[in-house]
Amino acid sequence: MLSKKSIAKISTRRKLLLVPAFFVVIAVSIVEYTASRIYAYGSQTTQIPAQAAIVLGAAVRGNQPSPVFAERINHGITIYRAGQVRTLLFTGGIGQGKQIAESEAAKQYAMARGVPVSDILTEAESHTTDENLRFAKRVAEQHHLLSFLIVSDPLHMKRAMAMAHDLGLQALPSPTPTTRYRTLQSQLGFLAHETYFYLDYRCRHLL
Repeated sequence: MLSKKSIAKISTRRKLLLVPAFFVVIAVSIVEYTASRIYAYGSQTTQIPAQAAIVLGAAVRGNQPSPVFAERINHGITIYRAGQVRTLLFTGGIGQGKQIAESEAAKQYAMARGVPVSDILTEAESHTTDENLRFAKRVAEQHHLLSFLIVSDPLHMKRAMAMAHDLGLQALPSPTPTTRYRTLQSQLGFLAHETYFYLDYRCRHLL
């Protein structure tokens, strides 16, 4: 029969084992909550006009925007034609192994679809979402633009908008109504990617 001392030791060990389990539950809950907020945020859009649309960069294939990037550019063109913005500001530099900047490919794509070059601005230095917005802000300031719609994929919007607001941009979300991430597998993969990078961004900015 176990002594009182032995029973106390076993009880202490069990309590110690519960501590990491508790933190695992908390961590999983935070991740699930964040993922749900990212997913819900992607459906939020606005009909409020702004001076310019900042179209966040994505990959190019050859000299052409990738299907994901084309979706973003098409949406930018749509809100431009609707009169919701007067200027399209394309972002994105030259990716590894590429010959053309993402923003330049977007500019050529938009011009081929009737957008006049006078209504297009570009920045060709960025390689991340944060840089997209940071360098776009610099270009916007040079052209005295103050209000913006941020254009990207729905699941990308929450992180992009957090960054835009932290940069002091007067911006509202304008997610693409369609996405190239159509299968459940691709959407879950993108959601997991965005959840990780959103939490990472928030944690780094708390330090």
